[in-house]
Amino acid sequence: MAAPPPAPRSGPGGVIPAEWPAQAADTIVDTIAKVRDKTTKPAIVAARAIVYGLIAAVGGLVALVLVLVVTTRMWDNWVPGNVWILYAVYFVLFSGVGLVLLRKANAPAPAADA
Repeated sequence: MAAPPPAPRSGPGGVIPAEWPAQAADTIVDTIAKVRDKTTKPAIVAARAIVYGLIAAVGGLVALVLVLVVTTRMWDNWVPGNVWILYAVYFVLFSGVGLVLLRKANAPAPAADA
């Protein structure tokens, strides 16, 4: 039966440096960090953008409704006459915005230049 080959010597003057476990661990940690930065970090940034965007949209919608309510109440209290004039202004404003958005949504897509 043949004797097993001698183990490589480690330490000063040996084949394997004494600090190889630390170097191997550092290499593994660095590789995992690079992979995480390329995969998980963009997903986290996108998720945060979606969440903050939704919060801003809901907050903006609430602010718009409050502005409309306050404007209507102020008109009713301080402007003589009926409130239906303000309702007509709201109708024209929101109908105009809706028609512009509807026209934009139904516009044909621009032709791709080949």
